[in-house]
Amino acid sequence: MAAAEEMLVSNKDGEEEPSIDTDKLSYEIFSILESKFLFGYDDGHQLCVPKSPPAASVVSDGNGAIKTQRGKVCILSIDGGGGVGMRGIIPGKVLSYLEKALQSKSGDSDARISDYFDLAAGTGVGGFFTAMLFATRDSSRPAFRAEDTWRFLADKGRRFYRKPSSSSSAASSTPALFRCVFQGGRGRGMAEMTRAMEMAMKDTFGESLTLRDTVKPVLIPCYDLQSSAPLVFSRADALESESYDFRLWEVCRATWAEPGRFEPIEMLSVDRSTVCIGVDGGLAMSNPTAAAITHVLHNKQEFPFVRGVEDLMVLSLGCGAAAAASVPEAAGGRLEHQKLRQWGAKEWARPIARISSDGAADLVDHAVSLAFGQCRNANYMRIQANSPSSGRCEADVDCDPSSANVKVLLNVAEEMLKQKNVESVLFGGRRISEQTNMEKLDWIAGELVLEHQRRSCRIAPTVAFKQASPKLKTGNFPK
Repeated sequence: MAAAEEMLVSNKDGEEEPSIDTDKLSYEIFSILESKFLFGYDDGHQLCVPKSPPAASVVSDGNGAIKTQRGKVCILSIDGGGGVGMRGIIPGKVLSYLEKALQSKSGDSDARISDYFDLAAGTGVGGFFTAMLFATRDSSRPAFRAEDTWRFLADKGRRFYRKPSSSSSAASSTPALFRCVFQGGRGRGMAEMTRAMEMAMKDTFGESLTLRDTVKPVLIPCYDLQSSAPLVFSRADALESESYDFRLWEVCRATWAEPGRFEPIEMLSVDRSTVCIGVDGGLAMSNPTAAAITHVLHNKQEFPFVRGVEDLMVLSLGCGAAAAASVPEAAGGRLEHQKLRQWGAKEWARPIARISSDGAADLVDHAVSLAFGQCRNANYMRIQANSPSSGRCEADVDCDPSSANVKVLLNVAEEMLKQKNVESVLFGGRRISEQTNMEKLDWIAGELVLEHQRRSCRIAPTVAFKQASPKLKTGNFPK
């Protein structure tokens, strides 16, 4: 009981914070209590828990005791869905810059994004990037670098996207769904693009990797037509039961299945007991940041000491707002009101889709910022391309795989990194920050490296990830 009482000390705010004596016996007692009671596991489960640190790495307070803070759980969230497609090059370049910053600040040339984030969530192309960054073939290191994310779109986008012909330029404002219905393009266009997409996914992940084959927890949503409800693919659920474990390439196909451009995908779980007919995750969750935060706050098995948002560090990446390219503009950038009044359902389809997707993402950003309150500047960061850079993109920016469009998007990404960061203000809308997006990323890279280093000196683990048991992985996939 004495050891248990010493685990709690009062911090300057009067709140209770975990602490532990450096005595070896106290540490062993804590470890037993931790694994048996805090996490609810029996001897048949595996936990990835930090070992006791070497004596040389322990910083004492002079009295032979350590005040071990909880640390911060680090979350990465990547927007997508709503037909983002090629526009995913923008967050891909951000990820590439961040990974290089982590390598520079840590002194480790092989450092990866997944080394410093405890959980990642992504929708649409953002879900695909999440899978790339956290997928592993050897149960140890991630299979891809951050640079591989945007290069996938630049190099392979033309395999499953078709640049609109000049003859159809008059209908460029018509979204894929309406082009397929009114122009009879479904049989040739959608089926071919879907097959090409599936081949690209299989080439990337193979057919054996599943949600369990990720180095850290991931969340990737889609909309399930079978149940008429959103479905979030989760590594934590997959480790609990094969009924929630799906092949990784199919998960990415589902979250990226933009209606009208790619066919829905019918999926079976590893044990063939769960059926999902998945379409675009952006229909339900274009910005998955709130879902990621909720998952951490309620997952006490893997994140035992998280009490609230003050124990989180969140980086949210947007894909750039391109809605301005969808409405008619007159000279001077003013909207042509007369043309807008004459628009019907077909003309409004693309703007509505983009307004809905971008609006939902912005709403989540603002709500999350309010939830963080006064600690938002230190615990929550949003990186998003804003006008005028994103507004220069053409109407078909999302589905144009040409080298010219790729160049435009790369330029937008570079300009976005140099833009002043825009942040939500508590009950006050938005304001332009003093720092650029690049400076913000450099700052958070430093914080991530510092958090990573501090964990080696903590006895109580900040995270305790569930690990897959080899005997549960059957590899019995449906044909």
